[in-house]
Amino acid sequence: MVRQAKAQRMLTHDQIWGALDRLAARAGLSPSGLAKRAGLDPTTFNKSKRVTSDGRERWPSTESIAKALAAAESSIKIFARLIDDDAGDGRTVPLLALALASTSGAFDELGFPSGKGWGEIALPSGEDNHAFALEISGDALMPAYRNGDVILVSPGTPVRNGDRVVVKTKAGDVMLATLKRRTAKALELLPLDAAQPRRTMAASEVAWLARIVWARQ
Repeated sequence: MVRQAKAQRMLTHDQIWGALDRLAARAGLSPSGLAKRAGLDPTTFNKSKRVTSDGRERWPSTESIAKALAAAESSIKIFARLIDDDAGDGRTVPLLALALASTSGAFDELGFPSGKGWGEIALPSGEDNHAFALEISGDALMPAYRNGDVILVSPGTPVRNGDRVVVKTKAGDVMLATLKRRTAKALELLPLDAAQPRRTMAASEVAWLARIVWARQ
């Protein structure tokens, strides 16, 4: 019985690589982005590197894991927790307070999480590896969202008229709104605060926009 219990606690190949994937997502990076930041070959953590040409499992080295943890400003304790997250039904995505979303460096030029200040939250599984969460602070967005609500934002999900979106302007402002209409030259937005007037923005003013796909209220 003791031997069986020990065997059940052995780490698996998929658990270790899955933890590295979650570590990268926690830092707002792709696996290749994490490897590059760690000073490794950008392909070190790619899925193609996880199995040899003859089909044998290839494990990441302790040195590469250590460098990845340093690059992600994480600890071995966090990495162990990310391994345990593999047993969950959901997934973990980066989390930032909405009030900090306008901070310089919070997102990269593609609208993906970047820099410090990001935590993490377990949310329903999804297909977008670049999804992130924002926590609402204050009551300015009521009744749509209340203080403490968390929204899941998916840069990889197509945006349609009528969707709630997060918009980042080139001036650095971040806003939540409903996309009324979008053309090649302009965006027509309906603020979630009904007291605010409809807003039309030139497409050239917009750095990126992404769809809000889920909310925890």
